[in-house]
Amino acid sequence: MLVIVVEGAPPRLRGRLAVWLLEVHAGVYIGDLSVRVREMIWQQVLSGIEDGNAIMAWSTNNEQGFGFTTIGKNRRIPKEIDGISLISFLPLEIGSDSEAVAMRSVEL
Repeated sequence: MLVIVVEGAPPRLRGRLAVWLLEVHAGVYIGDLSVRVREMIWQQVLSGIEDGNAIMAWSTNNEQGFGFTTIGKNRRIPKEIDGISLISFLPLEIGSDSEAVAMRSVEL
């Protein structure tokens, strides 16, 4: 099983993904492909994502039963600890008034 989720991807990349995978929701693609095809598709994502971001998750034979990788600007960063993949969050960047309000309400 393979799942790719893209955000802010250009239409040409989304079209390329739709050739190989089923788009079950806007930006969410699933399929059951070989490792070789999965790697080829990820290369297409890497070369075409531009300013967007993407994550690819697939079934594999490990403790968790899946593997994943990401590309693009994202607060979630994959970290491997003792052979298990976890997610680390980067701090929020205060770039707009609504984010600043949200940050203040969390601090109170």
